[in-house]
Amino acid sequence: MAQAQKRIHYVVEGGVQGVGYRYFTRKHATARDLTGWVRNTQDEKVEGEAQGEKNKITDFLKELNKGPSHATVSKVNHEQRDVVEGEAAFEVRN
Repeated sequence: MAQAQKRIHYVVEGGVQGVGYRYFTRKHATARDLTGWVRNTQDEKVEGEAQGEKNKITDFLKELNKGPSHATVSKVNHEQRDVVEGEAAFEVRN
């Protein structure tokens, strides 16, 4: 039986731009069959949304807190959002 879907919005703070963080995020999202998006913000943070099974979202958040090797993650804030029906992929936005 499939788990219920969950969606979160997240904002990552620290040294997370210019270090491949968005592509790291996409890699870990797609490895867990999550959908959503990620982008850089004007204030040097990374934000996005991810949707999938609850346990996979939990694992994904652990990876966001680690980040790629050249990133320095100081904080990851997240909150639950409404599930988006029909979303099929995880994309990197500009």
